[in-house]
Amino acid sequence: MDSDRGGDRGKVAITGFPLDSNSSFMKGAAEAPPLIRSAVFSDASNLWSESGINLGGELALQDAGDLAFASDIDEFAAIESAVEALLGCGLLPIALGGDHSITYPVIRAVSTRHSGLTVLDFDAHPDLYDEFQGSRRSHACPFARIMEEGLVRRLVQAGVRTLNDHQRRQAEKFGVEVIEMRAWNDSLPDLQSPLYISFDLDVLDPAFAPGVALREPGGLSVRQVLHAIQSLRAEVVAADIVEFNPRCDPAQITAWVCAKLVKEMAAKMLEGNRR
Repeated sequence: MDSDRGGDRGKVAITGFPLDSNSSFMKGAAEAPPLIRSAVFSDASNLWSESGINLGGELALQDAGDLAFASDIDEFAAIESAVEALLGCGLLPIALGGDHSITYPVIRAVSTRHSGLTVLDFDAHPDLYDEFQGSRRSHACPFARIMEEGLVRRLVQAGVRTLNDHQRRQAEKFGVEVIEMRAWNDSLPDLQSPLYISFDLDVLDPAFAPGVALREPGGLSVRQVLHAIQSLRAEVVAADIVEFNPRCDPAQITAWVCAKLVKEMAAKMLEGNRR
């Protein structure tokens, strides 16, 4: 991964973390970053956001490549270091997973640059297990690690529809604000800057994003999500898109959804940076 970009301050960089070793049900999410990148930069569309920002202008959206994991280096430490390098160059990172476990080391890096971080997590699952199937690094656990380390000021989770007793207790313990899908009304609470967006593709109804391992019917539409992101007033300083599994994606439908999310997130990040 090339992070020697000191002259590119205030730009958005997409960077891939092809990690799915912490997936509990099905592997395949590690194959997602190249397909998302291909859809983002495809000639079948353009690099303009719906708000009128040209992401292709002056290299506003850059590709920082995928991280290659060395066998003798801790994967979470490598992710954290890679994000720190991008932040050190003044770049605004959008991390492409990979499974949701990557969010923990990414937020560890971002929280060192941005104190008092608020996290908006779009997800069908709260991922608050203390441990899952014997692992505290499972993709079912990242927000338990984030909250117990006090890495963020506030965690808001939207679209959840799989809460069990353990995770309800965890949410109460950590003061997590859970907006269950059954209570969704197309609006979010006021969110403070700096803001981090974590986007798990399974928050979407499988009709819109079938390319996930853990499909949960009754979710959000792509338009509902875009409206929520476009309506944010807080400054978005970093984001991730996780749990896209190409092995479950007929006709690359979900890859194109990911590309749309990248563009609209990047536009929102650039709007906040310019302010």
